[in-house]
Amino acid sequence: MTQQDFHHVRTWVFDLDNTLYPPRMRLFDQIEVRMTNWVMQALGVDRAHADHLRASYWQRYGTTLAGLMAEHRIDPEAYLADVHDIDFSVLTPDPALATHIAALPGRRIVYTNADAPYAQRVLEARGLTGLFDAVYGVEHANYRPKPERQAFETVFALDRLDPTTAAMFEDDARNLAAPHAMGMRTVHIAPEPEPADHIHHHAEDLTEFLGRLTREF
Repeated sequence: MTQQDFHHVRTWVFDLDNTLYPPRMRLFDQIEVRMTNWVMQALGVDRAHADHLRASYWQRYGTTLAGLMAEHRIDPEAYLADVHDIDFSVLTPDPALATHIAALPGRRIVYTNADAPYAQRVLEARGLTGLFDAVYGVEHANYRPKPERQAFETVFALDRLDPTTAAMFEDDARNLAAPHAMGMRTVHIAPEPEPADHIHHHAEDLTEFLGRLTREF
């Protein structure tokens, strides 16, 4: 990786969960439990079936929420408020990450399949408040989830973002296919690489990757 790979980037787009904090903090484990509980109560099914629906809807629709909306017409606002009512104390601040994000030239935004209020709480817990020009949640995409290209197009139009001068950081490799097709530089942040034509770079740790990148600016 060299700065040359990112010399044209004017907007830096970051996913939230398992991207702006490492998976080892296991915040999303809490959300998955609440998702399963919500499905059990809303649909009147047992835990095993609810857990199956949670996972299968995520696989088929991009998010469990999208599947519940398509198959059961649930209220997205009530669902999002409930499943994100979790303990954020498992997250710790990352001053080095904050320094590297602040050093990126141009606009910096967060775009998540969760909602924006939850994203703001994660940023606060990680010591990243005030570093981003905008925070977009699934509500800003009319509840259409990544990896749908229409979801990206809706959020990027709202932000007036030019994909050809932007980079996307994301832990879910499938969510980088549409950004790549739109002309973005793509970075997969995950413990293990998933080689694919739509992934330009892979890194196990976002802080380390941005540290190497910003030293070259």
